[in-house]
Amino acid sequence: MGKAKILVVDDELIMRESLAGWLERDGHQVDKAASGEEALKLLENTKYDILLLDIKMEGMSGLEVLKKVRVSDPEVAVVMITAYGSVSTAIEAMKNGAFDYLMKPFDPNELGLLIDKIIDRQERDRENLFLREEYRERTRFESMLGQSRLMQEVFRLIEDIATTDSTVLITGETGTGKGLAAKAIHSKSPRHAGPFVAVNCGAFPEHLLESELFGYEKGAFTDAKTSKKGRLELAHGGTLFLDEIGEISMRMQIDLLRVLEDRVFYRVGGTRPIEADFRVIAATNKDLSQAIRDRTFRQDLFYRLNVISIVMPPLRDRKEDIPILAEHFLRRFRQETNKDIDKISREAMDEMMLYEWPGNVRELENAIERAVVVAKGRTILPEHLPIFAPEHRTVPKGKSLREIEKAHILAVLEETNWNIKKSADTLEIDRSTLYSKIKRYGIHRPD
Repeated sequence: MGKAKILVVDDELIMRESLAGWLERDGHQVDKAASGEEALKLLENTKYDILLLDIKMEGMSGLEVLKKVRVSDPEVAVVMITAYGSVSTAIEAMKNGAFDYLMKPFDPNELGLLIDKIIDRQERDRENLFLREEYRERTRFESMLGQSRLMQEVFRLIEDIATTDSTVLITGETGTGKGLAAKAIHSKSPRHAGPFVAVNCGAFPEHLLESELFGYEKGAFTDAKTSKKGRLELAHGGTLFLDEIGEISMRMQIDLLRVLEDRVFYRVGGTRPIEADFRVIAATNKDLSQAIRDRTFRQDLFYRLNVISIVMPPLRDRKEDIPILAEHFLRRFRQETNKDIDKISREAMDEMMLYEWPGNVRELENAIERAVVVAKGRTILPEHLPIFAPEHRTVPKGKSLREIEKAHILAVLEETNWNIKKSADTLEIDRSTLYSKIKRYGIHRPD
């Protein structure tokens, strides 16, 4: 359960200090106010999660404060405290937007349970507010299948770093699964119950990206008819995934750097600091070191992001994973299209094994989807694959793809004097895959 920032408002010193003491022992951050007027001043400059508000106070009453708070900060959960716990007072408070009420005297355990209930509700509300269904519709390692050494290293690194809160920079070509790696880190982290909020930084012009990230207050600009939470605020308690981080402008880089350094931010047009309580994972297909040399990316921001680095390998460097991925996508699209397709032919698999896949796993996924859609029988054939088009063929005339791969494997085996480990390393496949190919192609060591 997360911890909350709470404001206690009561004109009785003993009650005020007792409440604050109980809450602080539970690990919450607590401020105190002795009057409604003092509370409203604090609320102008500080963002609170929960407001514990005495109904009957000298000067401005709790109900008056409640009405003003509902207008100025509708997101804060207000709990009314009263020694005059009549049904009519409670009903009026609830009608005006109070979350709940407590009657004096009350048990500290009762208070703790109510606070936990509010925190749980707020965390669920944040998650529901953004991408909950989109995130959960995929299993956490979806396309991150692989038996290759390169992918096993990625999986081990994700396991090692997930339990920390360190910033992660994921690099790799388009389609290698950077977003899936980010989701995997989040799902295995202590923040897994919080939201996973993704931002494609390359999809917004600078002026829109600012309001998308930071949110804005009502009246901040011409079209700001109401206040809106930004992605940073929606990611509270969870993970913020900044995809295509290399595309943001220098001015936005400065703003992001400030958030990472100070751990607070402001809505556009706002003056109240908001706590930046989220883990940052960034991704890019750009060479940020070159971008730093070109002075299009700040070196200090790079160091802030590159605390832990994950490099997603291109599919051409882990071709032994192609059969596993292809079969996985076949099962998925067979189910989605309700087509009775049993298998991928050996010739079609040979085509896929020899193709370079510039679009990586995403291109393979699309190729299998297309093949499932156009196939007429129960087997995917080479002609069902988009890579089978003449402009993609890499096979010279007179030789089949099968013959080329067989010849290449045999040449590597002879170069290494049939050392299986060295041959597998040269071919960048594991030994079991090499043995399988030797058997499939009927390759024999000369006597």
